[in-house]
Amino acid sequence: MAEIDRSRVPNWKNLDPALMRRVESSDSGNKHGAIYLWGTIGLGANVEKIKAVAPDAPLDSWDLLFKPENAKLISACGITMMDSAIDVIPSVLKFLGRDPNSNAPADLAAVEQALLAIRPYIRSFASGGALEALATGQTCLAFDYSGDVTQASARAAEAKQGVAVRYIAPKEGVEVGFDMLAIPADAPHKDAALAFIDFVLRPSVMAGITNVTHYPNAVPASRAMIGDTSIFPSDAQMSGYFTIGAVPQDAERSRTRLWARFKAGN
Repeated sequence: MAEIDRSRVPNWKNLDPALMRRVESSDSGNKHGAIYLWGTIGLGANVEKIKAVAPDAPLDSWDLLFKPENAKLISACGITMMDSAIDVIPSVLKFLGRDPNSNAPADLAAVEQALLAIRPYIRSFASGGALEALATGQTCLAFDYSGDVTQASARAAEAKQGVAVRYIAPKEGVEVGFDMLAIPADAPHKDAALAFIDFVLRPSVMAGITNVTHYPNAVPASRAMIGDTSIFPSDAQMSGYFTIGAVPQDAERSRTRLWARFKAGN
């Protein structure tokens, strides 16, 4: 990626420094990208349906999904897993009390064991999230992006079919993920790209984007123009959230094979 000339992006000053520090694990010095939207990766739940089949299951913990005894009960109303190793594996590591960035063979083996233990109870995998399945009541528990769950909740409310969806950020901690604005090194129109990034970082523009997508942005000045500010976690919640770094190529291969075995159930 090309380095961004900040002198050409005056609205760079609008970015939240604390959030920009979080992406430095992948972009040292924030030289190559500005945060577009961000969110967390947790659970989407139809609480009423879950309580009907698993009344004692905790609604604030990864135990809801990763404890086989809970998953077995909840499978009666449907569990959907995100089809993304890079998003799921760090959360399982966190659930197991291990470093979410770990690629140690023993840690990945523990992740595989935990995933295989709940594999019989997963109804479906969703490559683009489980928004529709949650919104229509086809599934009652989904591993998904926070913004997708919030969108599912809004769609369910609009449909008025008795489906209520809630986003759960498990108490053990969740991953924060970022969509970035960056410019390819060989981009033919870098001036236009810089102008576009500057435009997007206007508070009014970012507010409009967040109001449509239900994903938080990194421009604090936009919040006064956002309808639902509950999508922004509190500082106390953020203190327990984690960000992952880049995965080395050899570790990526190991994770890909792990994921294939998990999906196949062996």
